[in-house]
Amino acid sequence: MSASDSPELADLPEVARVARDLIRFDTTNFGEGRSHGERDAAEYVGAYLESLGLAPDYYEPIPRRTNLSVRVPGRDRDKPALVLHGHLDVVPAVADDWSVDPFGGVVKDGMLWGRGAVDMKDMDAMILTSVADILRAGEQPARDLIVTFFADEENGGVEGSQLVVRDRPEWFAGATEAISEVGGYSIPVGDRRAYLLQVGEKALVWLRLRARGTAGHGSRFHPDNAVTRLSEAVAALGRSAWPLELTATTRQTVDGLAALCGADPADPDAVADATGPASGFLRSTFRTTANPTGLVAGYKHNVIPDAAVATIDVRTLPGQEERVLAEIQRIVGDDIEVEISHRDIGLEVPFRGELVDAMVGALQRHDPGVPVLPYLMGGGTDNKALAELGIAGYGFAPLRLPTDLDFTGMFHGVDERVPIDALVFGQRVLTDLIRTY
Repeated sequence: MSASDSPELADLPEVARVARDLIRFDTTNFGEGRSHGERDAAEYVGAYLESLGLAPDYYEPIPRRTNLSVRVPGRDRDKPALVLHGHLDVVPAVADDWSVDPFGGVVKDGMLWGRGAVDMKDMDAMILTSVADILRAGEQPARDLIVTFFADEENGGVEGSQLVVRDRPEWFAGATEAISEVGGYSIPVGDRRAYLLQVGEKALVWLRLRARGTAGHGSRFHPDNAVTRLSEAVAALGRSAWPLELTATTRQTVDGLAALCGADPADPDAVADATGPASGFLRSTFRTTANPTGLVAGYKHNVIPDAAVATIDVRTLPGQEERVLAEIQRIVGDDIEVEISHRDIGLEVPFRGELVDAMVGALQRHDPGVPVLPYLMGGGTDNKALAELGIAGYGFAPLRLPTDLDFTGMFHGVDERVPIDALVFGQRVLTDLIRTY
């Protein structure tokens, strides 16, 4: 029996069906303007919204890089509008590394598998089906909802949210808050469970390191070798240990986790270890990270090239970008050129207010007694673009997860998958939130 014939498909909940359908659109984003495009997935989303009686607006400033948005009228239109947003692109997947077709939308072992299952076609489906539940019941959300799907998030939104905010700011008129991905999910804390609500994001700085040397024959005695010079710089940077520094948010995270597991809050890394698979994800929020991600050099085995380039993914705590850049130049040395290819801002908003109370309340109505803690995400979302319009963004894609699932490791990982029952849980929590907030 093939995966597509699995009896698990017989009663597949709508939220899982929609997520599966979205995974089957190959919206791979290779970065730097190379992409399969989001148009087909955006048209699917638009047709779904139209089936609910809504009329989405499309914006495609670059061919096939499609964004769309629709406003859902709320019961109290005097309240500020709330943005629910997702992105439709995904990072590449090397099929030979996977145990399933990464774009097959396979359902097996009680899970939905495929590129985008956690980043973030699961949340896209939760948004769509939550809105559908309310409208099909003849109800309205508590306030206006601005439901938006962006292109190009996996490239920093350069051809997506950044252009939308610049050219279509009217889409977000009257909005003061936004909800998107990478928050609201559960983690193990010792023998207990807690939820992490995302109230901040590290700043992103993508760098190219360039070493120059003298070209020559591969057989020569040749001390002026660009590849050697670059390799030494990349190794030095990749092995650098960045100091632990807590922000207001991460101090709350550490204190809350320590109280749950009995660890010493003076040792944040030890506290993070109590969260099992989530440990590495949390540790990255306590410090700057600077990870080499690519090397380009040479064009023939017996030719020494005159230049070599490395790509570095740097994530700093909010407000530390310039200090970190200066330190990187010191680490790699003055003979290495450091070029910024893309950068954005860090965010941090307080873990308080009516929306935070509403998100915490919705989670606890569906999973009573389980604590909800704030955290600062090591990555970034399209909330950064919306911040330019004065919109405060949160990560709230609620999922109740098995304790042995390395959920955070699924982001951009191999065999990305999400439990079906977690999708159902999340869709119910999100529906509850937008019905009542």
